Amino acid sequence: MDEQSRQGIADVAEEWEVRAGGTPFQGKVTGVRSEEVRMPDGSWARRDYQTHPGSVSVLALDDEQRVLVLRQYRHPVRQRLWELPAGLLDVPGENPWHAAQRELYEEAYCKAGTWRILADYYTSPGGTDEALRMFLATDLAPAEGERYAAQGEEQEIEVAWVPVPELIRLIQAGKLHNPTLVTGTLAVHAALTGPDGLDALRPADSPWPARPFEA
Repeated sequence: MDEQSRQGIADVAEEWEVRAGGTPFQGKVTGVRSEEVRMPDGSWARRDYQTHPGSVSVLALDDEQRVLVLRQYRHPVRQRLWELPAGLLDVPGENPWHAAQRELYEEAYCKAGTWRILADYYTSPGGTDEALRMFLATDLAPAEGERYAAQGEEQEIEVAWVPVPELIRLIQAGKLHNPTLVTGTLAVHAALTGPDGLDALRPADSPWPARPFEA
């Protein structure tokens, strides 16, 4: 692939014509949107999808290249999954970096001296508009102040530190299933082994068109 072709590999914004739309269900955080969308052949097709405020997650990497992972119960899949610290952007316009710092403190009682963006992605673009920004947190230390009072599923969170190569082995063996953990593990491995290392990653305050935020 030549340089011109490589520069053309990028997602682009586009919006097809919508004839009718409604929100038959709206929950506390997410809802269901139903729309009729015009197809390329001129026909109309109904598309139902989950509306979502967006999310952040944190891959915390220590000096031994171990990743902080949490295990908690996820009711829709009836499993206790190993995951990365993560949370909702349920405050309109909230700075995702600030939200990520909060989630690392609340779920792991941890703080980081250096923050970068590891990946931006849509969690399941065929069924939801959820956009997720994943941060890489390094130069780690215990948090200060009182511990966060966990609620719901978070009351039984388990914590572990797992080397990146071991996480990759477990992913390839079909032992880990959380998409954010899978994405983050492969992304940090690519960054660590790339020619520019972690310096190739974007600054933590980089723009995010999918979920614009205040500086």
